Amino acid sequence: MLRVLGHSSSIAGLTRRDLLRAGSLAAIFPGTAAVSAAFSDAAGTAAVHGKAKSVILLDLFGGPSHIDTFDMKPDAPEGIRGELKTIPTVLPGYRVCEHLPLLAQRLNKLAVVRSVTHKYNSHNPYGVMTGYDGGHDQTDYFSKPTNHPSVPSVCQYFGVGRGKELPGYIMLPALPGYTQGLHRAGPYGGYLGPRWDPVFSTADAHANDKIAEDKNFYNPDIKIAGEPRLPKLEGAITLDALNNRRSLVQQLEANAALQDSVNHTVRRDAAFDLLLSPKAKTAFDLSQEPLKLRERYGDDLFGSSVLLARRLVEAGVSFVTIHTEARPNGHWDTHENNFNMLKKLLLPFLDRALSALIDDLSDRGLLESTLVIVTGDMGRSPRVNGKAGRDHWPQCGFALFAGGGTKPGIVHGTTDKIAAFTTDHPVSAGDLVSTVYHLVGVDPESTVPDHTNRPTHISHGGKPIAGILA
Repeated sequence: MLRVLGHSSSIAGLTRRDLLRAGSLAAIFPGTAAVSAAFSDAAGTAAVHGKAKSVILLDLFGGPSHIDTFDMKPDAPEGIRGELKTIPTVLPGYRVCEHLPLLAQRLNKLAVVRSVTHKYNSHNPYGVMTGYDGGHDQTDYFSKPTNHPSVPSVCQYFGVGRGKELPGYIMLPALPGYTQGLHRAGPYGGYLGPRWDPVFSTADAHANDKIAEDKNFYNPDIKIAGEPRLPKLEGAITLDALNNRRSLVQQLEANAALQDSVNHTVRRDAAFDLLLSPKAKTAFDLSQEPLKLRERYGDDLFGSSVLLARRLVEAGVSFVTIHTEARPNGHWDTHENNFNMLKKLLLPFLDRALSALIDDLSDRGLLESTLVIVTGDMGRSPRVNGKAGRDHWPQCGFALFAGGGTKPGIVHGTTDKIAAFTTDHPVSAGDLVSTVYHLVGVDPESTVPDHTNRPTHISHGGKPIAGILA
């Protein structure tokens, strides 16, 4: 007999209420669903030697403007070039936005891709995290079990980056859509099953609601405070209750395995391990970092998230994603006040936090083995609209790469004179994920079974970006 939250139930006679309870547990604790796909017998064949032992993705949610950052067109007409000026960089002849002075002097450590182009015009990381850009808002805006799996989910499915003491895949500061109470598509295991979902840290979704009421919402004195925290459970839950919940999930999985005659190893419950692990608590303790370094990253939610990403990588986590969502220094959907938002909040945040991360990883000898990627949903339209903003433009965008087997000091791809379309070396969403697979040691040509058991190409036709590989 099994005791859960005061109710007795046996695995042979689970009630509908018990099953619903177990389903909610699977949602809270990724990696516990009995219906997850069995680990493929062919998984080992997809793993090859890779230069990157860990990956940090900085997801600039909302769509960062490429024409105001790394692909500026100062000679374009006034209604296109915008208000921001350019400055020289450490790379001869290449100029970037004046509000990126720290990164301008570190571009010899990064590869800049200016020719990202795809078809997925939507506000979530589904395209860039899975490589599939055929989605639509009507069907793929929210997470669902039939979505394509994210890169870290696929890698763990193939045995690359699966955690031992800590989960292999963590997302900071919370799941995409957390400020709106929804689950945006992108970071999940999709049809491979929730056992390959990330573990999400938590953050106060509405800690700074007053920002929305402030008409001057690009005020640099207003910031999203706080730090990512370990996953939080509903109510007051004791360790005994945690163990009871773990037991129920284990019995459900064992029962499903027996009924389906599936012989597979169930991954340890990542959320339990994170909650109960002293190593996790130590990694999440940012107070152990010198105050000067914390200030260097930025004393706000997203600066703290980038610093925590470095600590998690150092502790052995293979995949960490920072999802920048809440205003004022996280949301890049600049339909209005594009130039004020960029110069007062968004670009200073990116310049400060990313340059700190590159320096920190380099100083610790971790940059060579850590792949850092920066990208967003899409670029922004060349033409400035009537609200001093730029609208969605998936036809062009940028991505930054550093470390992990990439070639530093490279500017890859060009666009036309108004940054509307690529003119050479176009890079698709599939190319982006294929590059990551190649660098972490997963064969980009591999397939996985989808929800109908059809073999599906993990890179969706993409190829590694040869020009940025060391």
